[in-house]
Amino acid sequence: MSKPVVLIAEELSPATVDALGPDFDIHHVDGTDRSALLAELATAQAVLVRSATKMDAEAITAAPFLKVIARAGVGLDNVDIKAATAAGVMVVNAPTSNIISAAELTVGHILSLARHIPAASGALADGQWKRSKYTGVELYEKTIGIIGLGRIGALITSRMQAFGTNVIAYDPYITSARAQQLGVTPVTLDELLAQSDFITIHMPKTPETTGMIGAAQLKLMKPTAFVVNVARGGLIDEEALHEALVAGTIAGAGLDVFVSEPPTGSPLLGLDNIITTPHLGASTDEAQEKAGVSVAKSVRLALSGELVPDAVNVAGGVIDPYVRPGIPLVEKLGQVFSGLAAHSPLTSVDIEVRGELVEFDVSVLKLAALKGIFTNVVSETVSYVNAPLLAEQRGVTVRMLTDAESPEYRNVITLRGALADGSQVSVSGTLTGTKQIEKIVEINGYDVEVPFAKNLIVMLYADRPGIVAVYGREFGEANINIAGMQIARHEAGGKALSVLTVDSEVPAGLLASVRAAIDAEIMVEIDLTD
Repeated sequence: MSKPVVLIAEELSPATVDALGPDFDIHHVDGTDRSALLAELATAQAVLVRSATKMDAEAITAAPFLKVIARAGVGLDNVDIKAATAAGVMVVNAPTSNIISAAELTVGHILSLARHIPAASGALADGQWKRSKYTGVELYEKTIGIIGLGRIGALITSRMQAFGTNVIAYDPYITSARAQQLGVTPVTLDELLAQSDFITIHMPKTPETTGMIGAAQLKLMKPTAFVVNVARGGLIDEEALHEALVAGTIAGAGLDVFVSEPPTGSPLLGLDNIITTPHLGASTDEAQEKAGVSVAKSVRLALSGELVPDAVNVAGGVIDPYVRPGIPLVEKLGQVFSGLAAHSPLTSVDIEVRGELVEFDVSVLKLAALKGIFTNVVSETVSYVNAPLLAEQRGVTVRMLTDAESPEYRNVITLRGALADGSQVSVSGTLTGTKQIEKIVEINGYDVEVPFAKNLIVMLYADRPGIVAVYGREFGEANINIAGMQIARHEAGGKALSVLTVDSEVPAGLLASVRAAIDAEIMVEIDLTD
């Protein structure tokens, strides 16, 4: 029997090949040579890439035997995940390979800003000896503000504390217990901006976080403060940052990432109070080797039919066909759950599975739930292996509960959680009909039956006449089309829950306006990530 063909499309470390082992027929190709790549993909069962090889729909179509695409790194911009999923191809990456490198680069930017190291080096190379011009500041007893206290944020915390700094943090999903464990003081974003001498941002890039540091936020900072971004381009509004640096609103900035890369022609590059690097967060020998070895191990698992921890689109492994359709359902439930729970840190979550499903191994549904819950919450790529770790790091207690009894549906899955403010959140879902349509069937104790859609709006308000007309008019005047709607209540004149599916994203200002118009207790928009 011939060995499975594994195609290496970019230069990877010898350790990567060693990790693959002797069980594969390893081919090499220059992934940037399109015609050569497509020809080699014709027989490949797995392909290993970095960032230069484009695994788009055309490439996936050219690979009829392909089972797994492995990205030796974190980002997946060069992989068409939707096309891969549609073709039944697993996509894996190395989500934790660069966290130490990214944390250390952040510290490097902070030190460089504090002591003007790049500018001083450049001046000396030009024959200038200007010691007084490059007088800097000590980090000792300065306040470091960390926006996003995930794994990278935690690594930066410990490193900056070694300098004798005071670390404060903003992260709406971190419990006070976790903050205390790390030795940081949790604060609001505005408090962090006003108090910090150095600010570093480590948030995922979502519609909510894009431009989260804009002109208004920069004005809150001290004129002596610095801001650093090695996470995602666009978290800081580049135009507003340029204006603040030119005006002296802040002292300086360090950027490793940009909205457009390379940032050709960016006015930021011409300023003398900014330090820029060309997206070097993962550019260390150690990070590259970790990434290669990690994805090589994932390829071995994928081609042997075992559960692949770092799969980003499918679970893989030996999962019963009856359980497998529940995986995407539960991931979506997790995203809805985190949207409903965004007002307070999560302290515990139960994944309850009821019905015939409990006759099978449903442990993968726990992983799927956690993956969904954290997908839009943390800056790391969330996978089946790091989702439980993310919960543990945040002090979230997780339980899996099963019950063969399911009075209303053949199977129903519920995510039920407790929040730090004492409130509780729940959302339930099921698969209905021969087409196995994914539906939400309960939210916070209210019975509904709503098919999933990319854009959901959930409202809770006092039940009274005319409410639907009010929010219908508000959305209509803003050209937001309501595609579907369901209202649930326990009794007339009590509380009513409305769930809307809409055709487009709703601006935050409009949500606030509608909430005020109907005096809603809850008003959240949930954008489901594919």
